[in-house]
Amino acid sequence: MSILATVHHHRELPDTPYNLWMRDELANVLDLPHDGTRVEIVGGEIIVSPGPDMAHNFIVQDVADAFAAARAADASYPWRCVATQDLNLSEVHDGYIPDLCVLDRTTAAEGRRAQLRKALPDHLELALEVTSPSTVAEDRLPGKKRVRPTKWNGYARVGIPFYLLVDRDPREARTTLFSSPDTASGDYMEAVSWEFGEAIKLPEPFGLEITTDEWEPWQRGQG
Repeated sequence: MSILATVHHHRELPDTPYNLWMRDELANVLDLPHDGTRVEIVGGEIIVSPGPDMAHNFIVQDVADAFAAARAADASYPWRCVATQDLNLSEVHDGYIPDLCVLDRTTAAEGRRAQLRKALPDHLELALEVTSPSTVAEDRLPGKKRVRPTKWNGYARVGIPFYLLVDRDPREARTTLFSSPDTASGDYMEAVSWEFGEAIKLPEPFGLEITTDEWEPWQRGQG
């Protein structure tokens, strides 16, 4: 995502941000344009950002393409991807829009038939986020001065087994796979990282390799 805007309201909302988000009313209440602008609830706070840039989108596409290629090579490969799917984290009253959700084919088929608008954490095996300058703090592990939880905490709190974070910060330029979520603490207990240019090797149950030769950090001066 490209820009982070924490929305501070001087007028009273007609309901809680989470309830408005669940009813797909929050964007209208905030008078947001219908131009791809995203609105999420992270750590109980409203986060608004416009659609991401092309480099961001192609990274997401590269990950989705790797899963699609595995499925094309083996019809029994069980994993499916869906981009920018609303995710209801009801346990913490947050609502995210992951860059990519990975779920098994049975769950995907059921959600498709039911025309679900909000996925649930139990539906996902992996969530992907790609950072940008103004949203990176929402995606990473919380810093020492951070007061409210980040998406890293939220995904762990609701027990999503794997969180894949592509950090485009020029000072980082790496991808990290977090696993073994501790739902009590909201922490992922294990992590493995790859520098940009190195092939990402997702372990079982995915058994997938993702090339990152064309992945680039954002331009210096943006952050």
